[in-house]
Amino acid sequence: MRFVLTLIAGRPDVLTPELATVAAASLLAGGAEIGPTEWLAPGLACDIPFEAPDREDLGGLLALQLSHLPLDLAIQPAEGRRKALLVADLESTIIGQEMLDELAEAVGLRGQVAGITTRAMAGELDFAEALNARVGLLKGLPAGALDEAGRRMTLNPGARTLVQTLRAAGAATALVSGGFTCFAEPIAAASGFETVVANRLLVEDGRLTGRVAEPLVDRDAKLATLERLAAEHGLTMDAACAVGDGANDAAMLAAAGLGVAYRGKPAARAAARVRIDHGDLTALLYLQGYRREEFRG
Repeated sequence: MRFVLTLIAGRPDVLTPELATVAAASLLAGGAEIGPTEWLAPGLACDIPFEAPDREDLGGLLALQLSHLPLDLAIQPAEGRRKALLVADLESTIIGQEMLDELAEAVGLRGQVAGITTRAMAGELDFAEALNARVGLLKGLPAGALDEAGRRMTLNPGARTLVQTLRAAGAATALVSGGFTCFAEPIAAASGFETVVANRLLVEDGRLTGRVAEPLVDRDAKLATLERLAAEHGLTMDAACAVGDGANDAAMLAAAGLGVAYRGKPAARAAARVRIDHGDLTALLYLQGYRREEFRG
């Protein structure tokens, strides 16, 4: 079978054998030839292999039929599903926070900074302009506030399992962030990323200067990092997985063989081949055909 439909539930009571049968029947009704359903995790994720001349039409039909359920779905080529490179965004992807917003709380500017963050992630503001504007508001903040904000970081569900499972399978992993090394590096250590690429806040005399070191890690730099790492490992873009949530991630999501918008803003959703709105980050493993018993971490 050339293609596979993967269904991933946001909670374990949704994806029943009966629902999988309904999805298979929809493929049949759309003219597909189907194979037997393969359960990756009972009640949470399954694959339905199929053969059809037009998988895009089938995907749209299924998305409409199942849109009322907390269920993510993806149709992909069956060959080459397991990727050899993961490039992930940090904030609101691997962790649940936007760290500039957390820092701004220390100076009573969380609302103002968060508003700029929201517009930047939606693609309404130039990334560099938005980053410099937000960091400028933090000029004079004691460097100790970085550690205090860092203690509020929390890994999103499934983050460590995603990275550890891919590492165990031999994949290369990189955390690439428009945020800052002071936050990205400890998260990389906690979750297992091998490579970190992020911006660096400038500090003088124990206080933030309100500036960021050049060159900035922006949308283009994220894409360039994905391309560089693929080349270094002798991989094509088809062998790469990228995940992110904002406009700054759109270029790398569009370029990767498996580009995933995780709880994505409109720009990321438009660029990505797959959207995960209900499952946790282990959904990226199910998308690659990993079974629950193969998970690590």
